[in-house]
Amino acid sequence: MISPEILHRVQQTLVERKGAAPESSYVAGLYAKGTDTICKKIAEEAAETIMAAKDGERLHLVRETCDLWFHSLVLLTHFGIGVDDILAEFQRREGISGIDEKNSRGA
Repeated sequence: MISPEILHRVQQTLVERKGAAPESSYVAGLYAKGTDTICKKIAEEAAETIMAAKDGERLHLVRETCDLWFHSLVLLTHFGIGVDDILAEFQRREGISGIDEKNSRGA
């Protein structure tokens, strides 16, 4: 099994890029362009993930999902949300029916 520590290492790099010059890295450029640009990139990657799933090619789906997760980490880091915050939410939801969890959020 591959350790989820890779997510922590990637996020640490993303944190470091927050202070970098926009022309020095792709991620620094995304941060400089702001939330709307990052969100558009996530939407693009989500659409590509859906298309890969419909194509049924495993490797393509894995790669597009990796892109989606990466850009989601960019957004989370942009807002100061860490990998551990998301893992804690997964842990909170573990063992709870999806229907019950959704109902607990209210309208």
